Amino acid sequence: MAHRAQASALVSLLVVHVANVARRRHFARLRAHCPRLLLLMREPSWEAEFADRVVDADTTDLAATVAAARALAEREPVHGVLAFVEHAVPLAAAVAAELGLPFVSPETAYLARDKHAMRQAFAEAGLAQPGFGVARTVAEALAAADRIGYPLVLKPILGGGSKYVVRVDDPGQLAERFEATRRGAWDGFADDALREVALERHGEGLLLEGFLPGAEVSVESLVDGGRTEVVAVHDKPLPMNGPYFEELSYTTPSRLSSPVLDRIAEVTAAAHDALGITLGGTHTELRIDGGEPKILETAARVGGGGVYRSVLLSTGVDLIAAAADLALGRSPQVRAEAARPVGTYTFFAEKAGEVVAVKGLPDPAVSEYEVYVEPGDVVDVPPHVSKSHGCALFTADTVSGLDEVQRRLTRTIRIETR
Repeated sequence: MAHRAQASALVSLLVVHVANVARRRHFARLRAHCPRLLLLMREPSWEAEFADRVVDADTTDLAATVAAARALAEREPVHGVLAFVEHAVPLAAAVAAELGLPFVSPETAYLARDKHAMRQAFAEAGLAQPGFGVARTVAEALAAADRIGYPLVLKPILGGGSKYVVRVDDPGQLAERFEATRRGAWDGFADDALREVALERHGEGLLLEGFLPGAEVSVESLVDGGRTEVVAVHDKPLPMNGPYFEELSYTTPSRLSSPVLDRIAEVTAAAHDALGITLGGTHTELRIDGGEPKILETAARVGGGGVYRSVLLSTGVDLIAAAADLALGRSPQVRAEAARPVGTYTFFAEKAGEVVAVKGLPDPAVSEYEVYVEPGDVVDVPPHVSKSHGCALFTADTVSGLDEVQRRLTRTIRIETR
């Protein structure tokens, strides 16, 4: 079975992973931070180059994943468990529980994935949030909409990356878009290890939420022993009013006032408490409605590729190293620098099809630039995908100066398809 890390021992960290091309930099940083890195995932490819030992396991099956981790721990010590991808968090939680290692509990991991259960937990905690309900048919959806009110947002129960998330403004749009969205919400996450449990609970239902007006922000935090430390708040300066909600732009530090930022920190900590998140990195999204933060959702993992790198470039805080330390039972040494203005632009092909070319040389203000597709790849577009096709990180002398860089990138970066 697993062994606790000793100061004099070679410390091994197990990453339970589900394929995501935007996590390469996460792995590279972890490789530099951890003496021994173990990887458990289904059909690993480039990820294997960062690991000392690789276990190919069926991560669509919770029991099979736990069994593979148990067999690994019988061959060599495992001192901590970590997950970078939202769909892998419940798998990592089950593995950590089996091996007696620090992580969020399996119950918390489920609450952080089942978006209806999450809403119920937030409601019980008295957090301000949109109205919500679950519908399995158009008739049920129309009845729920009468109670919640329009506009509405349709969401998968087990979602991520705004995939199959769509806004509807009236009964006609709801009736028109409901069935295709509901079908995509389940077919599009067919490999999720929680799918059967969620199906049993919700019967292929779709989550309906009231649309919240106002600016959207994301919050990157570290939680140690139940105490939340907000590391960075990102604004999302490009409009996110639908019909789809691809997350194209983040900037930090936030332009919101200090009182609002204080309230954001309070709501974020309360959301962690509501879900039972007592350890690890988190990524929380809120809307500022009339000056009051209202919770959208919280993920029990560090933010994605661009967000993680943005925090590092802006504040000097390495969320990957910190999350690894927490997983190994250590308190991370986090020393934030004066925040530097940093923006993140994630981009998609304009149309689905075969990639012909990627155009738009990096701007002089761009610090990092990654394209996850290449000519010959066949790609889809929002709302049918959760992963972007590329990401650019950029800087400016002032936060407002980031806006001009963003405009230039929006004009110049193109993924052409046929």
